[in-house]
Formats: sequence, C-alpha cells, structure tokens
Amino acid sequence: MKRLAIFAATSGHSGVDRNLKNLIPAIAERGVQVDLLHIKNHGPHLQPPPLGVEVIELGSAHVNTSFVPLLHYLRRVRPDAMLCDKDKVNRLALWARRLARVHTRVGVRLGITVSNNLANRSPLQRYIQTGSMRLFYRWADTIIVPSQGVAADLARITRLPVNRIQVLPNPVVTPQLEKLSRQKIAHPWLQEHTTPVILGIGELSARKDFSTLIRAFALLRKQFRCRLIILGKGRQKEALETLARQLRIETDLDLPGFVDNPYPWMKQSDLFILSSRLEGFGNVLAEALATGTPVVSTNCPNGPAEILNNGRYGPLVPVGDHAALAKAMQQVLTYPPAPTLLEDAVRSYRSEISAARYLQALGLEAPET
Repeated sequence: MKRLAIFAATSGHSGVDRNLKNLIPAIAERGVQVDLLHIKNHGPHLQPPPLGVEVIELGSAHVNTSFVPLLHYLRRVRPDAMLCDKDKVNRLALWARRLARVHTRVGVRLGITVSNNLANRSPLQRYIQTGSMRLFYRWADTIIVPSQGVAADLARITRLPVNRIQVLPNPVVTPQLEKLSRQKIAHPWLQEHTTPVILGIGELSARKDFSTLIRAFALLRKQFRCRLIILGKGRQKEALETLARQLRIETDLDLPGFVDNPYPWMKQSDLFILSSRLEGFGNVLAEALATGTPVVSTNCPNGPAEILNNGRYGPLVPVGDHAALAKAMQQVLTYPPAPTLLEDAVRSYRSEISAARYLQALGLEAPET
C-alpha cells in the first residue's frame, strides 16, 4: 500500500483546513495510507480520523520546532510521498527531506496569490521570502496551486517555468456537503421565503468588500423587493451596519455572525454573491453552485473567472463597481440559470476527482489515459 504524509500547520478553521478535511478522506478511500503529521494547537482536526488515516503527533508546538521530529519521521517511516501546504511549512519540509536523504516525493501547495501576501511585508521580509522560494521550491517534485492566476503569479515570483506548477481543483464538493446542505435552519427570512434572499459569506474585512455588496443591494432594492444576509464576523461589522442605516436598508439586512454550517443557508438562498477584492481561489463560489444556488462574483484575482468559466456559469463584474453588481444581481434573480448548468460548473471540484488528480501529481497513481 502506498503511504502519503500530509504536513500542514493550520488555524483549524481556514480555507486550507476545509480543503484538507475534504481531500484526506477522499485520498484514503482510494486505498492510500495517510499519515497526518500534527503540530500541537494547529489543524487540520479530523475527529475521528477516517479509516486509513493515522494522526501522528510530532510533539512540537510550532512549525519551526517541528523540523527535528519531521526529520525523524521521514527517516523512520520513509513515506512514498509528502504533501505540504503554506510557504513556511513547504520550505521546512523540503529541507527535512533533503537532510533525511530519503526518496520521498514532496509536493508543495500554495492557495494564495503570493504577490498580494508579500505586499503587506517589509522590504527585508519580501527579499528573504522571495529569495528562499526561488532557491528551495526548485527542490520540490511538484508544486500545486488552485488557479491559473495563482500559478502565473508564483511562476513570476519564483522564476520557475509555469509548466513546473500544476493547477489542481480544490476538493469542494463532497457527500458531506450535500448532506449538510439539507439541514434545517431557523432564520425567518428563509423559513417564510416570501421575498428573494441574497447571501454573502466571509470575514467582515476590507478584502471581502461587503460595503460594495451593501451599496449594490441598496440600489437593487429600489426596484426589486429582496433581502440580504451576510454570514461572518470581523472588524468591519459596525461600519457595515452604519452604512446600511445611511442607505436606509437596515430592516432588510441581517448580519447573524459566523455559522459552522453555511451550506443550508446557501441552498435556501436565491442568489449568492462574492464581492471580494482578491481571492486565492474562492471556494465559497463552488460551494454555492454545488448547493444549486446561482452566483454573481467580482472578477477579482484569482479564481472566480476560472470557476465561472469567464462568465458562463455566472456573471462577473468589476471589483468595487456596485452599479454593475446590482445590475447582474437583478439579471440573475429575474432569469436564473438552469440547474444543469450549475451542476456542470462544479463537476471538476468533486472530492473524488480532486483526490485522483492530487495522487497523480504526487506519483502515487498513474494518470488517466
């Protein structure tokens, strides 16, 4: 049996966590033994671990102190391959494999647009991180990203040929998602459903740009009776509530906060909106489509245009343009797309297809002919 080590140090509730929670069981179901290398107080958390998955405690509490335990694991177990996620983890794993002198294939993954991430760093930090990526990522057997935009950005940063970087679909659509989306929720707007409900989900932050969504909703509501729910928490909540009062739409806007299971909210809404200024991929778009809900998105870097096939599966509007967003929202609410079109949109994001592509990239499965 092939053995795959997965090494990541996540917050426990990030996009990387969701991807790995979907990917790991799908890989195990394909007959690959998975060792999930765990750092204290970090995710991902699989409770209980699925059949074929073993959680191995490294005994460290930080990425930096996990180097020696990782080295010992590689020398003792010698897995066929190791998949890592996030830059610091990626570089540490590449060094550990090199010093362990094992033949384990290493795949490194990045789900973010690196140049946007580096923009928030000091010049010295940018120089160090860019230089180390250019040097060490060449040691990887495969480099994995979720979108063509992220691939192009990473190729420019690392100065690697773009064909060294594989764009693989995120494992978004799972049997669990379909099951969770059927759960009942108690929100009166979705129970009564006498008025179309529009939904947004994400951290209440500048990057998600919910102020543009609220302005677009206010413009739409002048000629189209509807309501808006935004799920999530963040520092901008009070500012968004103030904006809603200024626009006199506060009675038709609800900010319930963070919810553990957003899928029934998606399924029971009439339209999902992604208003972000930037994304590494945009999982929520694919998740909304998977529940059968039409979507509208800003054409932000990087991911929405690829998920929506340049507008075939849902309108794309310029970032920050509330008038264009309001127009697209009205269009989709008036003329919703056929359910079969939405099913086509997410076919490649099914977890079993994503797992097969990952195993092929890591050399653990033969490519399909």
